[in-house]
Amino acid sequence: MKRRLLLIYSVYGLIVFALVFLLLLPFFLLAIFIKPLEKMASTLNYIWARLFFFFLFLNRTKITFDQKLNRKQRYIFCANHTSYLDIPTIGLIGHNFKFIGKASLKKVPIWGYMYDKLHILVDRKSMRSKHSTWLNAKEAIARGFSIVFFPEGGILSKEPPKMVAFKEGSFRIAVEQQIPIVPITIPYNHILLPDGMPLTMHPGKVRVHVHEPIWPEGKDDEAVKALKQKVRSTIEAQMDKFYSDGG
Repeated sequence: MKRRLLLIYSVYGLIVFALVFLLLLPFFLLAIFIKPLEKMASTLNYIWARLFFFFLFLNRTKITFDQKLNRKQRYIFCANHTSYLDIPTIGLIGHNFKFIGKASLKKVPIWGYMYDKLHILVDRKSMRSKHSTWLNAKEAIARGFSIVFFPEGGILSKEPPKMVAFKEGSFRIAVEQQIPIVPITIPYNHILLPDGMPLTMHPGKVRVHVHEPIWPEGKDDEAVKALKQKVRSTIEAQMDKFYSDGG
């Protein structure tokens, strides 16, 4: 009986996701085809996330900021990654950013087209693609966009919320561009939508903690290493706090 109810809830979640996206699709298309409106996509992501979570979890979302973000500042956001739910969750932050996402996402009908045109996709098996992503990310930063990275490189942990090793790309860009990294801790999405087939949604509450920006100290490889460790330690410490406090 419980499995059947979860199946119904999962189908409901997929329908809500699709309907909200289709409702906003004309505006996403404007952001794609009319360059001056490109930054409107971030507002649409926020609206989409809010509507999606309102209907899916009856607005049971809580996002906490250590510090109010500067709308004019470019950041690199780095979040732990355990669920497909993490992408709309990041939308709750409401900042002007582009995602770095895996190339396979563009295969998703309609939504994948939008994601490919408005964000930056990477095939991690291709050196050419990774180099192109590096250039595209720097070009987006130069145009005033922030960047969202999942530094684990995908949903890879076999023991969520424990994280796998971080890749260096996001930290190297932060050091090279001398812009701050904002760590993001997402504690429970692996419970709400576990990574596995079939994808099964569970009722619950979305929690997000947005940490204060961390500025790079220096411009060499040691600065990259130190920044990576500091961001990881920040997320791990907050994750421990979530679980020790019982949510």
